[in-house]
Amino acid sequence: MCRGNVTAAVRVRREIISRIREEARQTPEQECCGLLAGRDGIITRVLPARNALESATAFEIAPAELFQLMRQIRGEDLEMLGIYHSHPRGENRPSPRDVASAFYSEAAYFIVSPLDDAAHPVRAFLIRDGRFTELQIEIS
Repeated sequence: MCRGNVTAAVRVRREIISRIREEARQTPEQECCGLLAGRDGIITRVLPARNALESATAFEIAPAELFQLMRQIRGEDLEMLGIYHSHPRGENRPSPRDVASAFYSEAAYFIVSPLDDAAHPVRAFLIRDGRFTELQIEIS
């Protein structure tokens, strides 16, 4: 696993960042999670999910809920552009488990810190082939 330079960008509406930060603060005892959708490469929609693991160190969206969220995204004529989760304890960079379970190579993986003193409370990454690269977050 390695962390490369910030080389690419992901575009997101400002209110999306605010919503996922607030969700992370509301669930400080476990990782929050969900999908991010939009059009034309801009993330405009948050679809929160339940962390089936109810864990502070891991997350999983149950298959039935993931299927329902994907249907909702398609039904709204959107694209799934990202996946988000929080790291309530520790740095918000991909863990070995995050890298191993990154099945959507085209999605941006957002990792949120609920900590008030976090240097970068929201970070985004591309995760492919066991490696990750940080993305620049462009607010649109």
